[in-house]
Amino acid sequence: MNYSRFLTATSLARKPSPIRSTGENQMDIISRAPKTLISLAPGSPNPNTFPFKSAAFTVENGKTIQLEDALIKTALQYSPSYGIPELLSWLKQLQIKLHNPPTVYYPPNQGQMDLCITSGCQDGLCKAFEMLINPGDTILVNEPLFPGTLYAMKPLGANILNVPSDEHGIIPDGLKKILSQWKPEDSKDPTKKTPKFLYTVPNGNNPTGYSLTGDRKKEIYELARKYDFLIIEDDPYYFLQFSKFSIPTFLSMDVDGRVIRADSFSKILSSGLRVGFMTGPKSLIERIVLHTQVSSLHPCTLSQLMISQLLDQWGEEGFLAHVDRTIDFYKNQRDLVLAAADKWLSGLAEWHVPKAGMFLWIKVKGISDTKELIEKKAIEREVLLVPGNSFFVDASAPTSFFRASFSLVTPAQMDTAFQRLAQLIKECL
Repeated sequence: MNYSRFLTATSLARKPSPIRSTGENQMDIISRAPKTLISLAPGSPNPNTFPFKSAAFTVENGKTIQLEDALIKTALQYSPSYGIPELLSWLKQLQIKLHNPPTVYYPPNQGQMDLCITSGCQDGLCKAFEMLINPGDTILVNEPLFPGTLYAMKPLGANILNVPSDEHGIIPDGLKKILSQWKPEDSKDPTKKTPKFLYTVPNGNNPTGYSLTGDRKKEIYELARKYDFLIIEDDPYYFLQFSKFSIPTFLSMDVDGRVIRADSFSKILSSGLRVGFMTGPKSLIERIVLHTQVSSLHPCTLSQLMISQLLDQWGEEGFLAHVDRTIDFYKNQRDLVLAAADKWLSGLAEWHVPKAGMFLWIKVKGISDTKELIEKKAIEREVLLVPGNSFFVDASAPTSFFRASFSLVTPAQMDTAFQRLAQLIKECL
């Protein structure tokens, strides 16, 4: 893989911060050095001046995570830009277990898998987009998609092409049709503006809840090889798959080192801790880390240490058991919202059963634009939903869809909300 052709001038211009690089090397030296070593190098504040002296967090099983003495000082101090070593090591082993990427065994300069911690999934994605998108570059997405992603991409000036999709995700024939305007060899000519990457949320897409099938993933990956574009696999709902990891990921298929994968703890551990992780070719992960060095310096040390201590306490088996419990909760919520929709909205609207995540994507029959219905009339009936136009590149275009989230509401609230909505739709028809 020739990664330089994908990188923006800004990303190519980034150099390692000498203080960050030197400091992280010195931290390693200090950890292995005799007690007689005297270090006048670090520019870190003295943790003895920090007002926080200990912290304790109670876990759902009744056990606690204690941060005291040296551990609390570590939690409150600067840390490496890649992430703290203990969490990085744990996550690398998890990725190998769950995905077993072929690139784990490759040389560093030939697409070897690497991983870094980010301040939530969105942080890593923004840095990846800025690393790859020059004004006028062609990128591929499948609408509808999360507005945060759209608003991260659009200011960078990309030519965004929508790939057709259905309830099973991206339609490979639709992708082939878009790609047919180029020849495979055009990727070697920058003036041809061949697609740089395909961005997709393969599981429980926000807002649709749709998931990409394994067979389609294989076809899409082969097209990426043929036309030489990258795949950004944004998978924040990976751990909320109701089929529990039965479908292989793009990362597991990646024989070339062309997949950048974004994972998140937000949906299963805490959204407020802001800890995500990016997995991909070492050459590209390094560029994301160089961006971190000059923006936030590093992800939050305290958040990372909390999660690292929890994962060590649980072990891999305990972590996956927690994931299973979380999946069971959201699957039950999904079934309840479907029951409420069947009861009140049958004949008025249509939808597909979500395979993952926390959203139901509903199309209202006989209403071409749901914007006023959802943003004004539904609120007057005390029901909050999101109109479908929020999830498209052209937010001004009319759409019959809206998004309902089932993550927080009770069964009674679901039932009442859809009853109110059904009455409203009947009045508007």
